[in-house]
Order: sequence, then structure tokens, then C-alpha cells
Amino acid sequence: MTDKTPWSLRSLGNPSPFEFAMMLLSLLSVIIVLVMTFGRLDKETYRLLFFIDTTICMIFMVNFFVGLFRSRDRLFYLRHHWIDFIASIPAIEALRIARVFQILRVIRLIRMSRSFLIPLIKQRKQATLASLLVAMVTILTFASIIILIVESGTEGANIQTAEQAIWWALVTISTVGYGDYYPVSTAGHIVGGIVIVSGVSFFGVISGYMASVFVTPDESERQERQDAHKAEIKTELEMALARMEENQRQMEQNQAQMLAKITELKQAIEAKKG
Repeated sequence: MTDKTPWSLRSLGNPSPFEFAMMLLSLLSVIIVLVMTFGRLDKETYRLLFFIDTTICMIFMVNFFVGLFRSRDRLFYLRHHWIDFIASIPAIEALRIARVFQILRVIRLIRMSRSFLIPLIKQRKQATLASLLVAMVTILTFASIIILIVESGTEGANIQTAEQAIWWALVTISTVGYGDYYPVSTAGHIVGGIVIVSGVSFFGVISGYMASVFVTPDESERQERQDAHKAEIKTELEMALARMEENQRQMEQNQAQMLAKITELKQAIEAKKG
């Protein structure tokens, strides 16, 4: 059934991992918007933040339309989730402030952490995918920003634009290492090393997740198996009870027949004596 909880509270009861991931990305996006609005940034850094925020907006937009498509009552979904659509529109800073409402959900979830952590942990596969999404966006964001800042103005540096920084971060985290763009400063090398280690860990988690998809059943599958096993046991018990009741009825019938025969014999004996 469609969730009838208002949009401002819809995730507080039992949020899914992807809902929590969208909230964390909203927090990251608002920070980016605040930096773009109030920070003293050069042209390329501003363009880089704009590209990153637009990418996050596209993720929000996809999440919104996926939720709309999966909703049984699309009109209700639009009425109560319109703020999510507004917050996912890129290039309009005024509308991006709507993501503050999504951050409020994060704060309220943190305050009730005991109640929402356990359901998230139980949904291991979804939690893994959501964590990978947040980790990938976060690593790409900070890696590209930091490498552009530390390499800008460095003699002999070849990472000077927003596009080059994003491409370098993407290539480095994937451990492909084309070598067309690379850091030349010591700080850039340190950043590159951290990104490489993060990338190896990142794709290691992906490999483990893919293995678990085909090998380990998730919580719902285990629950279905348990329910099926319980239903099978219940059916067997009911059949056993039915057999016991049938045997009891047969015993009662046999006893009644025996008593009737004994009574007939007694009557016959008394008749002969008389």
C-alpha cells in the first residue's frame, strides 16, 4: 500500500537505505551550494562544483521518477513528494535550498539512530548499494576539488580545468590510470595515493557485493524460507492431528461395537437361562 505519511516525516518510521543515501547526498549538495554562493572561488573551481552539483541533481531526479513509477498512487506521490522534485532541479540556486528539508530528515534520523540503524543493517544488499553510491559521489567530489586546488598554479601542472579534474578523479578511483592527466606536486601525489587506495577498496566492496548477490540470500529470501518452513511444519502438524482424531474416532466406534456385542451376548445368555 502507498505510504500515507507526509513527505516531511515519510522516512522517519523505517527508512530504506536508498532514502538515507539521498538524504546524505542532499547534505553534501547543500554544502556545495553554500560554498558556491558564499565562497570566494576561481572560475574553474566554481565550474567544478557546478558540475558535481548537477550530477547529484540528476541522481535526485532519477530517484524521484523511480519512486513515481513504482508508486501505486502516483497522484498521491506527486502531492507529497513534490519537494523532492524541486530539490532535484539543477542550475537554480533558489530551488536548491529546498534540500534543507531533506537535511532535517537526516538530523531527525540521527536523533532516533537506535531505531533506524537495525532496519538498515538487515537490508544488507540495498545498504551496500546505497553506501557505494554515496561513497563514489563523495570520493569523486572531494578528490576532484582538492586536486584542482592543489594543482592550480603549480608549475608544469596539467590539471587546470574542472573537466580535467573530474576526469582524473574518475580514472584514478577506477585504478585505470591512463596517465593523460596526473598530479605533479607533492600534495597532489598524496591526494592521488589516497584516491587510489579508496578506489581499490571501493571496487573490492563491489566485488564482494556481486558475489553475495549470487551466493548469499538476503533477509527477505531468508524470511520467505523460514515462513515456508513454518508453513510446512504447521501443515504436517495439522495432518498429524487429523490422523490422531481419525484414529480416536475409529477407536470409539470399535469400542461402541464391542459394547453392543457384549450386550447382545449378555441378553442371549439371560434368555437361555430363562
